[in-house]
Amino acid sequence: MLWAGWMRLGTFGILLMLVHTAAAACEFGPFPYRVTGIVCRMTKPAALLCKLNQETAQVIQTAFRNAKFPNITGERSMRLLGKVAYELTNIQVNGLSIEQSEVELKENDAIHIAIKNVTAFFKGTLTYGYAGAWFLQLFHSVDFEIESSIDLQINIKLMCQKDQVAADASDCYLTFHKLKLHLQGDKEPGWLKQLFTDFISFTLKLVLKSEVCNEINFLAQVLANYVHDLAANFVQDKDISVDISLASAPLIKANYLESHHKGLVLYKNYSDVFSDSVFSPSLLTESRMLYFWLSEHNLNSLALAAFLDKRLVLTFRGEKLQALFETEDSEEQRKAVQMIFQGTSYNDSVAKVWSLAHPQISLQPEGTVVKSLVAAEVSVFPAGEEPLMVLYMEKEITVTIQAAYAEKKLILQASDSSIEFKVFKCTADPSGNDLSIRNFLQTIISVAGIPEVISRIELALTSLMNSKGLHLFEIRNPEIITRKGYVIVQLDFSFPNHLLLDFLEKRL
Repeated sequence: MLWAGWMRLGTFGILLMLVHTAAAACEFGPFPYRVTGIVCRMTKPAALLCKLNQETAQVIQTAFRNAKFPNITGERSMRLLGKVAYELTNIQVNGLSIEQSEVELKENDAIHIAIKNVTAFFKGTLTYGYAGAWFLQLFHSVDFEIESSIDLQINIKLMCQKDQVAADASDCYLTFHKLKLHLQGDKEPGWLKQLFTDFISFTLKLVLKSEVCNEINFLAQVLANYVHDLAANFVQDKDISVDISLASAPLIKANYLESHHKGLVLYKNYSDVFSDSVFSPSLLTESRMLYFWLSEHNLNSLALAAFLDKRLVLTFRGEKLQALFETEDSEEQRKAVQMIFQGTSYNDSVAKVWSLAHPQISLQPEGTVVKSLVAAEVSVFPAGEEPLMVLYMEKEITVTIQAAYAEKKLILQASDSSIEFKVFKCTADPSGNDLSIRNFLQTIISVAGIPEVISRIELALTSLMNSKGLHLFEIRNPEIITRKGYVIVQLDFSFPNHLLLDFLEKRL
């Protein structure tokens, strides 16, 4: 589930989460990979989505428009005129377009983003006057527009602070290829226009560079903090959450970015510990856009938290109960149902299934192997009588599950299962010698019970992930690959640009 959190703000947000600076302020142990529970790798093709896409342009446009340009004042001595004083006020962006952007990964340094041919129009009011030797002329005011052509270069780094990332985009440069001043109606004397164009341009360039770069740095910090909070929220549901603080310094290579997270499960007073991770960067390739690596320990801890939170409980009534017990129409089936329910209708009966212990998860090449001690009971509610428990059993179930994701749904498929009864009590067979009931129950558990439980889990997890926004993304060809001790999720993706626009509108 962690992946949607990182994807919510698109590639620009992921870049901010993964870039590394050598001047990290966090302390990591001598073997940081050993405490790594979750890894995110974004390859160069995903980073290049920043090139010429709407979201990058929108961030830069927001930086320009949100920049607070101070008033610019000054004066200059002119022959015959004396001192010419001026002031530019109410400077604001009046139009902006971006022609080209490029992204380059600088190994062990930063992500270099080059925004080329930014055409920006600024408007404001110019007030000027002449202070001669014997008199002071009246000051004049005229509206102006500045037409500029700019190249923008940003090197984004992230510093590790308090086990999470803090963005630093202060390495920012603006190169002006054109800066032209237009006075209102161009009716002012040509020498005056030339004077202010030449004299003001140098000061104006410094002001624009300072304010725009400051705003870009601010946006980078806000986005990095927001993406971190978003990812943390995505892996939290009520009292269960996952610690995504950094386990080691992220990597930046020529072809990919990679961040490593502790992945410890947090639940009330439960304290998770992990120090034997099998992660190595060589376990991931570079052929897909986005990779997530999760340890077996992480999934086991989530299962334990779900068990402690009493979430591993299911009930069946009415038609659902009927579907379980009537998987086949045979004389043996009808006899067993009559003996168990004692003539009570399905609508007046309830079955309850729950885990008696923490399910054990083992990740293997053939799939996710889940072993659990499960209890099940069936109670009937005859009219005018006290409720009666007619069946109770405990069984150890081992099932191998393959997972996939398609059409915005999680798909879980059981490929192999085994059932071993530990306790069996049935009012219709107090001695337990009638194997027909037990054999019948073993059949319906295999044929209908396990698939129904898996289907319920499938729907619950899909609903949970969609509630966090995963369904908003276009995920292409996702693969969930299990190996001994870990699972890899690899995919290509695209994202709706409106998510970033909504964020910028709400936060700024």
